Amino acid sequence: MSKYDIIVLGSGPGGYVTAIRASQLGFKTAIVEKESLGGVCLNWGCIPTKALLKSAQVFEYLKHAEDYGLKVEGADKDFDAVVKRSRGVAEGMSKGVQFLMKKNKIDVINGFGKLKPGKKIDVDGTEYSADNIIIATGARSRELPSLPQDGKKVIGYREAMTLKEQPKSMIVVGSGAIGCEFGSFYNSMGTKVTIVEFMPNVVPVEDEEVSKQFERSLKKTGIKIMTNSSVESVDTSGEGVVATVKTAKGEEKLQADIILSAVGIKTNIEGIGLEDVGIITDKDKVIVNDWYQTNMPGYYAIGDITPGPALAHVASAEGILCVEKIAGMHVEKLDYGNIPGCTYASPEIASVGMTEKQAKEAGYELKIGKFPFSASGKASASGNKDGFVKVIFDAKYGEWLGCHMIGAGVTDMIAEAVLGRKLETTGHEVLKAIHPHPTMSEAVMEAVAAAYDEVIHL
Repeated sequence: MSKYDIIVLGSGPGGYVTAIRASQLGFKTAIVEKESLGGVCLNWGCIPTKALLKSAQVFEYLKHAEDYGLKVEGADKDFDAVVKRSRGVAEGMSKGVQFLMKKNKIDVINGFGKLKPGKKIDVDGTEYSADNIIIATGARSRELPSLPQDGKKVIGYREAMTLKEQPKSMIVVGSGAIGCEFGSFYNSMGTKVTIVEFMPNVVPVEDEEVSKQFERSLKKTGIKIMTNSSVESVDTSGEGVVATVKTAKGEEKLQADIILSAVGIKTNIEGIGLEDVGIITDKDKVIVNDWYQTNMPGYYAIGDITPGPALAHVASAEGILCVEKIAGMHVEKLDYGNIPGCTYASPEIASVGMTEKQAKEAGYELKIGKFPFSASGKASASGNKDGFVKVIFDAKYGEWLGCHMIGAGVTDMIAEAVLGRKLETTGHEVLKAIHPHPTMSEAVMEAVAAAYDEVIHL
């Protein structure tokens, strides 16, 4: 039986990053993966969707070339080639992880891993043991009872990435990041898209002003939005699908070629031996302490299967912290109040910290600043004037409570607010940090200036 210091179960952005950090710290490390290195994120999530969205963005530029003084005749898309490019990007990233495993001398064990008592893992009949086992099995598309997925007419994100033919019409159920990104992509490609959202606002976790701006932007591109609505049943017996949607005004029948269910995720905790080992779960999550230890010594869990936000960057951070703690390093527990969230639709959304509503409910007296991209020179020059940056400060002590952005490229700007909050930066310090001109990122400084009645360009 092969013996390791650390075995990681699952090779997504939680698992493979954990394995690399463990190897860096001198642990003899192995990683178990049943499919492709990189997990859902690299192969079926974060990365290939961005490739699809990039193709959509380029296509939008071609369609609006005249806005930039250019003439492009007969611009069209090749849906099959767009999908193939996306798959190629994913395969390249997965090969990159293979290289990293080899470089860091991590043993890759291919197969389905099942936990055993005594700090062992069975992989398709072969047993391995370790001093520490870190579970990072991730999650998959969640199915609603009223919306069972058949992989053909009712699909999840995985099928949405590799459809053989582009549908003429699509109903997207759920307006979180996954639903909005696919809705945005297919709409750009020419599919008639309807988004059905149970909550009163699209992207319901975001600040209300961002949600409202986003809904306006989506409607402007031709996407139909139905909020306060739920799909009660689906009829797939005909050529396409007929969805019965419950709305505030009564029931409505929607017809489409296909339905994408994007109502969240379901953790991959079945059949991996948690019960055999005695590891406690609650509400579909593995219960862990601040250092990701389960109730059973030597067994740890990170990423989507634990109660924190189900995001790739969170899983990576948890894994690094977990192995550093195992190594006896001094580590601080993760600050779950300072985790950025991004939606890569068109326009993009990025946020960190409290929304205005949450800050008010927490009893803070607020200073709020907002700077629209319509007043930004770089945004005007690039033809992307939709959206704004909104900042929220505690009026008493100047703490940066939240930052919310919507617009072109804002997912690449949010790190400034994350770092500023981590370093306990005040608004005045942000104002005195010179931002380059002309850039989209100036809008952060301008929004902070607006909060303190010092804004120049409004």
